[in-house]
Amino acid sequence: MDAKQISKDRETRKVLLSFARSIQERDIVTYEHSRRVATYASRLARYLGWSRREARDLALAALVHDLGKTWITNDILNKSAALSEEERQKMERHPIIGARILVGCDIHSFYVEAVLHHHEAWDGHGYPAGLRGEEIPLSARILTVADVYDVITSQRPYKAPLSNDAARERLAQASGTSFDPILTRAFLHLIDNTPDFTLKQHVCAMPQTEDLELILSPQNFLTGA
Repeated sequence: MDAKQISKDRETRKVLLSFARSIQERDIVTYEHSRRVATYASRLARYLGWSRREARDLALAALVHDLGKTWITNDILNKSAALSEEERQKMERHPIIGARILVGCDIHSFYVEAVLHHHEAWDGHGYPAGLRGEEIPLSARILTVADVYDVITSQRPYKAPLSNDAARERLAQASGTSFDPILTRAFLHLIDNTPDFTLKQHVCAMPQTEDLELILSPQNFLTGA
């Protein structure tokens, strides 16, 4: 990699980390969710044979995968009851909003595609583009599994967390419909063979001295820190 590319990569990381901080400031729950998704996605990527650098880049994408939610109003974002059809449509625009923000900052397409397509489904019933199977970028397919796993194992205003066994069963049932079957099997293998795989949920005041560069350390992702 030449000096120009190294400089471009550093600038990209700087911009993405600044967006992660903006998510942190806007909504600590979404930020902590994104941190856990980054960890799960990085673990799965490494298990699949991705390099440390590739896994780190995917973790960066995961940190900003819900960037578009910073433009969703609190009454929708934090609603405990079911969303109305209009509210659901607004919520489902968050991948498009996030991707447009990244495009506007000239961020590499790897990150844009991961953010834009992390709600696509293997059988084509997802959004925003209704892609199916391997039409969906691999980065986004990994984020989909990691994202859903964290959602179903976390406390939310509208639901209680599932147990590890129930969450595992939910993923297995959605293999081949919502999720890439190969990625699902790999993720289930990690759940079954990694002690304390499910990360603890921390809903607390925004940290004052959080070091995002440390969070993105490949060692931390691999050890579950």
